[in-house]
Amino acid sequence: MMQVLYCRWQSVVASKLLNHQYLRKKFPTKYVPMSGVIKPESLLLADRKSAKKINNGKEQWGSGLEFLFSCISLSVGLGNIWRFPYIAFQNGGGTFVIPYLIVLLIIGRPIYYLEILVGQFSGRGCLQAFNMAPVLKGVAAGQVLATIASITYYSSVMALTLRFLFAAFFPVLPWSYCRPDWGSECLDENSIENKTNKISPAELYFHKIVLREYDNIDEGIGLPNWDLVICLAISWFIIGAVLIKGIKSSGKVAYFLGTFPYIILVVLLIRAVTLPGAMQGIKFFFTPVWKNLINPMVWYAAVTQVFFSLAICFGTLITYASYNNFSRNVYNDIVIITTMDTCSSIIAGSITFGIVGHLSYETKNSIADAVKGGAGLAFITYPDAIAKFKILPQAFAILFFCMLFILGVGSTVGMGSCIIRVIKDRFPLISNWSLSMSLSVIGFMCSLVYMTPGGQFILNLVDFYGVSFTALILAIGELVAVGWIYGVKRFCEDIKFMLGINTSIYWRLCWSLISPALLLSVLIYTLLDLKPLTYKNRDYPHKAHIIGWCLTILGLLQIPLWAAYEFYRQDNTRDLKRKLLNILRPSPSWGPLNSHLHEEYKNQRLELQIDQEKGRNIFYKIYENIFG
Repeated sequence: MMQVLYCRWQSVVASKLLNHQYLRKKFPTKYVPMSGVIKPESLLLADRKSAKKINNGKEQWGSGLEFLFSCISLSVGLGNIWRFPYIAFQNGGGTFVIPYLIVLLIIGRPIYYLEILVGQFSGRGCLQAFNMAPVLKGVAAGQVLATIASITYYSSVMALTLRFLFAAFFPVLPWSYCRPDWGSECLDENSIENKTNKISPAELYFHKIVLREYDNIDEGIGLPNWDLVICLAISWFIIGAVLIKGIKSSGKVAYFLGTFPYIILVVLLIRAVTLPGAMQGIKFFFTPVWKNLINPMVWYAAVTQVFFSLAICFGTLITYASYNNFSRNVYNDIVIITTMDTCSSIIAGSITFGIVGHLSYETKNSIADAVKGGAGLAFITYPDAIAKFKILPQAFAILFFCMLFILGVGSTVGMGSCIIRVIKDRFPLISNWSLSMSLSVIGFMCSLVYMTPGGQFILNLVDFYGVSFTALILAIGELVAVGWIYGVKRFCEDIKFMLGINTSIYWRLCWSLISPALLLSVLIYTLLDLKPLTYKNRDYPHKAHIIGWCLTILGLLQIPLWAAYEFYRQDNTRDLKRKLLNILRPSPSWGPLNSHLHEEYKNQRLELQIDQEKGRNIFYKIYENIFG
């Protein structure tokens, strides 16, 4: 304790003494600059050492590898396995990879880096991290709501995966043959009848046996299926168990969650490329259709896929980074994670189209007819192809559904961590055990709606209105908050204070201009080209669209509501103009969570503010904000 107080006293005294130009000139070689603050080199080292010891009770990762693997397990998820291959197929195969990589570089990676830096600098969950720009704190609140919506339907996908995993242990895969009650609509490979307009056993098994799906939801969604409810309960129990001790438990599990799926991916890739007809499917996947590069819809698809792949703009990355050591240089982590995410998508695409090529070879149908999107890819196309394997189909089915379930755990644990951290930031005395169990029980109850015969209709509705569309708008709000209200210039000064490095012009341009401009273009195009949502080419009833738009409004309404709340809680003044200026500035609590570093940061800001308070016009300030 005495050592801590002594270090703090040293820092304050040194900061005050060094304001004198006499000492700066007399001892120029004994002091090193750091983010505008000139400090003795010995004090600089002492600050960093004490920062590691004093964390104000904040949880921290056991090691940097725990953070890395946790981010990998969060980002490399279900979107890479079942969404990327189908989206690529829809938008020109190999041609889609080009806009995808461009969007990854100018939107995905910059936002990923930004969120990691915000979380690490503030040491807080996503809601408290937006103390940097209180007027847009509602952006973080909207992201939390989108995360809550996401975790409910992700858990339902995990339940479906478990249902198939248990079925894979049967001596004969139950989706590999026609059942008598399916009648003539089932495609029997051994039959000599006309196979036109027939449906595969895998598709009938998924819709009639697993989902017991309704043709529409005009008359309601029905009651939950008991077998899926059991699988859902198991899924939420596992999620709660991983979260029960916070990052102390989830960090250790991340080693498994971040590595085991890759082992299975490699096994499946080897098997896929050795199947008859596989190379024809892979060739189909990588063959470019160059005219699609000028199609705006392809670029829109690339943006949405990057959001799904990297899990950006949901608050989860800010939460994970908040447990980092303050001075950890995360740039290498960003490069590793985003590169692995892209490689995972390409590998998943190769596996998918290798299997689809084999399926086309076996059924004599075209490759385009064999591909199904979304849940159909994971629970119809893959199982249908695996059922036709001559060697150990059960083993490959078990491996595939194990991988899907583990990917689901990695994603939902990240979402659950975000939700719990937001609550703990507000109510720090509540135990992790209580929050984890409460989240599991409430999440289970909310997810029951997806276990009904009309559940997939609801999932599709929530995914579009409550998550995808909302996340796109909130991403623009996040970039405006950091890039213009807080300011790229000040944010880069914070990075230098934290890491001791200057930020390149690439990141500055992406955060302030390129990323928000491209996202805004995508949003405008989406609104102009918005078509009524359908599921399996079936229209939703009018009331379903009303519910969907209510979900969107609920997420976006957080922005004005929180802005109004922050405005009226400014009790220190009756001046409306001053109140408005206060919510446009960082709150007094903004800065590093560590009290020692927080004091050092405030001293730095005071010194920089004195240097920067000069008469400059608005155009110069805009230029300075972008270019420094």
